[in-house]
Amino acid sequence: MVALPLPPGSPDGLLYSADDRDFIVIEQRLAPIHQRQVALHEIGHFICDHEAAPVMTPEASRLLLPGLDPTLVHRVLGRDHSQSAAEREAEYIGSIIGQCISAWAEPRTWPVPQEAQELVARLTALEHPHTKGPR
Repeated sequence: MVALPLPPGSPDGLLYSADDRDFIVIEQRLAPIHQRQVALHEIGHFICDHEAAPVMTPEASRLLLPGLDPTLVHRVLGRDHSQSAAEREAEYIGSIIGQCISAWAEPRTWPVPQEAQELVARLTALEHPHTKGPR
């Protein structure tokens, strides 16, 4: 994983798959929590083995970028950055991984007035069925 200043208009992160290893490049000027989500999103693309959409033909790639392998250009630049199913899936997978490996922020608690404690306990049980009572 590498944090670099990416050009204006480029995605906040990208997954680059070489023959023998994979790289995730993240915009270094993002807030740390945003960098984490971008990294997890790119890991989601990796896990789901999403294919990049064609950006240009291999011939055009060789002509315009002669020093780069056309397959590399396709993998790095070709993914659809819209709200496609693959993008939604990568975001979902990244969010699930993030929830499993750590909390996004310090847990916060608020005092619950005595008259609201029963309601809070019931609502908390709906949100976290494995937890009993207010947190």
